[in-house]
Amino acid sequence: MTEMPLQSDSLEMPGRPFGQMARSVFGYVLLMALTFFPPMFVFLPAAVFHCGIRNGRRATWLALALGATIGIGLAAVTVAHQPGVTAFELRLAYASLAGELFTLALPAMLVLPLLERNASFGNVLMASLLVALPGFAATEMGTRTWLGGSHLADQTAQWQQSTAAVIAGYQRTPGMPPDAIEAVRKVFAAVTNFLPAMSVSGVIVCFMLSILMFGRLRAWREFVRTREVSESAGTYLFRNFSLPEWLLFAFVISGLAPLATGLLQKVASNVLVVVLFLYLLQGLAIFRSLLAAIGINGMGLLFAFLLLGFLTFTAGVAPILLTIAGLFDSFFDFRKFRRKDDSNESHTD
Repeated sequence: MTEMPLQSDSLEMPGRPFGQMARSVFGYVLLMALTFFPPMFVFLPAAVFHCGIRNGRRATWLALALGATIGIGLAAVTVAHQPGVTAFELRLAYASLAGELFTLALPAMLVLPLLERNASFGNVLMASLLVALPGFAATEMGTRTWLGGSHLADQTAQWQQSTAAVIAGYQRTPGMPPDAIEAVRKVFAAVTNFLPAMSVSGVIVCFMLSILMFGRLRAWREFVRTREVSESAGTYLFRNFSLPEWLLFAFVISGLAPLATGLLQKVASNVLVVVLFLYLLQGLAIFRSLLAAIGINGMGLLFAFLLLGFLTFTAGVAPILLTIAGLFDSFFDFRKFRRKDDSNESHTD
């Protein structure tokens, strides 16, 4: 999709009084502070994007600095004063707050210019991910330096504690076959190796939802001002999500993980999981695009996704097919089929 030229400071509305802008920035300071509390952190990039629309990049940097200071400070004090909190839980909470700042808030600010240029959905998401990856490293290094531990090791220990409790519950369940318990234990042990990929996938979901919210809000503001919807308003619809073709190289290289050993194999395996998750999202976007192309919306759309969920939990074949479709979309462009009267805003994503 054609990218729009770079705009000046942001999508800032001209002629706004200083008092109105100050109130807007203050509101976003409170909103950003709130998003540092779970589970509101999912909307942290969206708050940054929306502040950029309203007030420009400079004001957004100020709002983020104040909001992060207030949010992290209040969250840290809240955790520290909880009765019976352990040093392990305290360290995990502090590292998680730092992770929200380095993997969500700051990357959102850095990719905001891409949104202003109307860059493609896939390019914005991949840029967000590439900028967030050093944030994971910064969080790990900060945890080791200032908190005396490893954030990844703490997450692994927390996961093992949770899975041990689940397995113990199964063992106390009357009639539970030992083979089934052992199978669950093996699955949990295998998932432990992919905890980094799960963390990265969580960041991907946060940015995906935030970009969708950004696109909807921008289209709504444009319609309020002009009573028209431009072609660029559909850029950030989920059905138009398409990954850049260079991701195929990451898939091929990480697919050689079984040939590696040690740390290299673990890293390549986690990269492969993240890449497959991205292609699964693209497969879902293709599915949504096909539903829109044949005019399915409303209750029909809900039924289609419920059916997809049913096939996922029963046969488990749906995610595999969607991932394959997302992988081969670069070669076949499954979304070429469109109705002539198809509109960017005629369906709900």
